[in-house]
Amino acid sequence: MTQPPSIPPEYPEPTGGPAHPDAAQVPPARPPVPGPRQPHIPPQEPPYPQPPQYPTAAAQPPPYPTAAAQPPSYPTGPQPPQYPGTGPAPHYPSAPQPQPPYPHAAAAPPPPYPQTSAVPPPASPLHPHHIDTARGRVHVSSRQRHTDATAFGSLLLHLPNFLCSLVVVALVSLFLGDFGLLLILAWLASGALVFHRPTESALARHLLRLRYPTPQERATLEPVWREVTARAGIEGRAYELWVEDSDSLNAVAAAGHIVGVTSFALNRLPNGELAAVMAHELGHHVGGHAWSGLLGHWYALPGRIAWRLLRTVTGFLFHVSRAFSCIGVAFFGLCVGGIAFATISTLYGLPLLLLGMPYALAAVGRRSELRADRHAAALGFAPMLAAVLEKLHQQEQAQEQARLAAAGQGGGARMKETAASRLLSSHPDYHTRLHHLQEYLQPAR
Repeated sequence: MTQPPSIPPEYPEPTGGPAHPDAAQVPPARPPVPGPRQPHIPPQEPPYPQPPQYPTAAAQPPPYPTAAAQPPSYPTGPQPPQYPGTGPAPHYPSAPQPQPPYPHAAAAPPPPYPQTSAVPPPASPLHPHHIDTARGRVHVSSRQRHTDATAFGSLLLHLPNFLCSLVVVALVSLFLGDFGLLLILAWLASGALVFHRPTESALARHLLRLRYPTPQERATLEPVWREVTARAGIEGRAYELWVEDSDSLNAVAAAGHIVGVTSFALNRLPNGELAAVMAHELGHHVGGHAWSGLLGHWYALPGRIAWRLLRTVTGFLFHVSRAFSCIGVAFFGLCVGGIAFATISTLYGLPLLLLGMPYALAAVGRRSELRADRHAAALGFAPMLAAVLEKLHQQEQAQEQARLAAAGQGGGARMKETAASRLLSSHPDYHTRLHHLQEYLQPAR
């Protein structure tokens, strides 16, 4: 059973505080007249507000402005004031300008680096190895030439060759009967022809393939030769200048008075380097190397001719003996061995010395080259001579490469020089000669 809701008691309405004395008086409310009770109707609650309606997916989004719509124009900034003049406003630098340097702080510009300039041609006076040949003669030494130790050594080493040649000449003189002695004496006296000028000229022209220089070549050679002989104190007119037509760098000192240079050295070397070459050859003449070598070669010539003839005949007989099988070869060997033993026993073993003579003569020749180098360096041509040796070394290497290429080795590695070839060489190698020049190349302290 449902109970009717209880009706809350009605409270009197507040009458407020005491009224202000000046306010109008309001009469009190009249009490309600009792009557029949009305049924109580509960008050209606106000309706709650409804949530807002959100747009559904079907609702179309508002249209955005298309690309065709022009963007609103914004007001531009004020233009900078125009400066007097018709030109545009000056450009202000973004970075501060450096302060001008004070006079005392001004740095000098760096010195220019040396530029590698081309070497002047050999005939140019600006070439570093050019020498002045205009000065006159300084002195003439009283001792024009001498015989040093290498010249004596060469003569002693040629002594066995001389004795063998004497034996050959004596054997040939047996066929002449009473004129045999005259042949021996004439051969002994023929050594004096080494110092005979017409004979020297014939040897230079036919044996060494030299020629007299042309007037233009003589105009180049004579001033240089005068400078060399003036420094050495030698009478230059005692010697003859010759030229060899060759494309190699070389020179020769022959007989007693011949000095020859190649056309390559004459035309391609500066006059200072040409003077070094001629001073080297003068050293051979002053030391006696030229005449002693030629004299030994002259007296050894009959023995060398006999040796070549004997070797040719022996080779021919050996090939003939091979046609008779091993018996013929054995018989030939016994004959040759018997003759050699008889010769060695008769001459007290002297022919055995001939086996070592080439090595000893080559050693003396190398020593004479070093002495001639020192002679040129002592005259003041050490730097020029070192440059000539460098060019000569490069030329030898180029020739070696050409030989290897011609042999089909394609310019490969240089063939190693054997010990026997070094011992038989008449000239020292490049490094040895340059080493002996170091004392003249070092600056004076």
